[in-house]
Amino acid sequence: MAALARMVFIGFIVLTIIYMCLSFYSRSVRRSKLEAEWDQAGGPGDRDSFVRAGLQDYDGSLRRKLILGVYVIPSIAIGLLIYFTNFA
Repeated sequence: MAALARMVFIGFIVLTIIYMCLSFYSRSVRRSKLEAEWDQAGGPGDRDSFVRAGLQDYDGSLRRKLILGVYVIPSIAIGLLIYFTNFA
């Protein structure tokens, strides 16, 4: 039982690191796309406020929520692997 708890704890730490890296990467890609869009359009208004408003929209988007699959998919895969190894 202690080995399972250790595996869950270490797995959670690893998945959290992966989630943070993906989240930062996705946000930086979105920021660069917004900056390129503002540059291409000729810049209606202030660039920083345009990017800030776009990132606020991104924070509530589906893509941001889908990154949480980093926790769900490996957890389900490991659970199924343990189940089929022991009971099937």
